[in-house]
Amino acid sequence: MPTDPKFETMLTGAALRVTRPRLAVLSVLHGHPHVETTAIIDHVRDDLGGVSNQAVYDVLSALHGAGLVRRIQPEGSVARYELRVADNHHHVVCRACGAIADVDCSAGHAPCLTASDDHGFVIDEAEVIYWGTCPACLSRQIPPSGGEPHV
Repeated sequence: MPTDPKFETMLTGAALRVTRPRLAVLSVLHGHPHVETTAIIDHVRDDLGGVSNQAVYDVLSALHGAGLVRRIQPEGSVARYELRVADNHHHVVCRACGAIADVDCSAGHAPCLTASDDHGFVIDEAEVIYWGTCPACLSRQIPPSGGEPHV
């Protein structure tokens, strides 16, 4: 399994041990942004062979806890993971097929929205999900489902 040398640097920089499962998960996320856990498990098993589901869940939890991966879960969808962290970006989700793409924040700084009432919170981030129909579904004339994506 060839890995990008920056993955080892990412792990050691976050005070995490460099392990084959962690490197494999980072490699999968590098090649497949917005991927769900079952697909991550399948890809890791393709690379490493017998790796338990729990091992992959533990790796994802450690990587997320260390701030190396971002976990997103649009309404009606399973959790998905990406390597793009520590920037102010959002997502667009297709209501018909569940495709997800990154959308750079137009404001460029966090938080990019101002709450009408912050209830005393110090707000440091706003998460925006745009919903619509992707070009592929539009060309196939697949109607949006009315709220929850078909994933």
